[in-house]
Amino acid sequence: MKQLPITRETEEHLFFHNYARLPIAVSHGEGVWLVSDNGTRYLDMFSGIGVNALGYGDKRLAEAISTQATKLIHGSNLFMMQPQFDLAAKLIKLSGLSKVFFANSGTEAIEAAIKIARKWAGQSGDQEKKEVLSLSNCFHGRTYGSMSLTAKAKYVDGFEPLLPGTGMIAFNDIADLEAKVSDKTAAVFIEVVQGEGGIHKISQPFIDRLKELREQFNFLIVADEIQSGCGRTGTFFSYTDVNADPDLVCLAKPLGGGLPLAALIGSEKVANVLTYGNHGTTFGGNPVACAAGIAMIEAIEKDKLMDNANEIGDYINEELQKLAARYPQILEIRQYGLMIGITVNKEAKYYVEKALQKNVLINATSVNVIRLLPPLTISRAEAQHCIIALDEILAEETAEQTATEAAC
Repeated sequence: MKQLPITRETEEHLFFHNYARLPIAVSHGEGVWLVSDNGTRYLDMFSGIGVNALGYGDKRLAEAISTQATKLIHGSNLFMMQPQFDLAAKLIKLSGLSKVFFANSGTEAIEAAIKIARKWAGQSGDQEKKEVLSLSNCFHGRTYGSMSLTAKAKYVDGFEPLLPGTGMIAFNDIADLEAKVSDKTAAVFIEVVQGEGGIHKISQPFIDRLKELREQFNFLIVADEIQSGCGRTGTFFSYTDVNADPDLVCLAKPLGGGLPLAALIGSEKVANVLTYGNHGTTFGGNPVACAAGIAMIEAIEKDKLMDNANEIGDYINEELQKLAARYPQILEIRQYGLMIGITVNKEAKYYVEKALQKNVLINATSVNVIRLLPPLTISRAEAQHCIIALDEILAEETAEQTATEAAC
């Protein structure tokens, strides 16, 4: 088959218009670098939106995928498959929880959590105990249940009506938390570090009160670790940083090493909620993806990548603080391991475009936040490369503003 040219015009003919793609045709990756079809190398500071934790070209990951692919690519969940068993055992050991359900994506894990929460709550005998709450400024996915929990206008406009029995608590607002939860609450979904929301961390007092209210009203706490999990914040699960003690944990993005894979991990409290036929998936827990997940976790542990996330994350934060002292464009810096948000005084896409010109890939979220989610394998020298590019961009912007003011 003749290959089509990768151009904006071809894209216009082939695809729905839901992605604002960067003007790069990616050929392959090497370490923390992406290479375009014309050979240009780009430092990747958002790693497939937090997916490529090991960067590109990790031989252990490729070997695990190819070895399993020669044995069995798909078998369905009608059979028992060794990679599923081994990965589930690793996740139970890491989390201290009891049961695992595999899916394909983060939003599917959230949907499964909603279903489990409502079925669990219904077993109490109160059929009105169905309310599922989330926190303002959150992001849990784009399918109907997860979108209903997200409920930001840019994601839901035109898709209403949303899932009934959902609502939102103001982020880190204890008074609003106390006003919203009740005997009718089945679950509260939290992101310990909000990714799409601009890299904001939940407060310890909020978590402590949430746990007290759980005891009072008997609901579930569901931790969304889709972006913050698998070592990105310097611990395998970010909820351990605040001792959230969740009943359900949603994990995805880097879990499959770049292949579609998600996991919902549950405590003993919900271990027996699902019965045969209640919930399922055709592709979730694919043996090749699970083999990749095992290799990914083993690499994180062997290479001490959680330590690296803390060390390099702290270094990036220190260097960004120096830039903030020199450039008023930077309003705030928030850093948790290698999950970093930089609030700026204009739309962050300006800096995305300027960085692209310097062959550095950064990401914008929450309108005016530069988001950095580099591979956990990033070195100090590679991080410095990004800092130098940002320094140059801010200096050039400052010089242009000064020249404009002088001309006026």
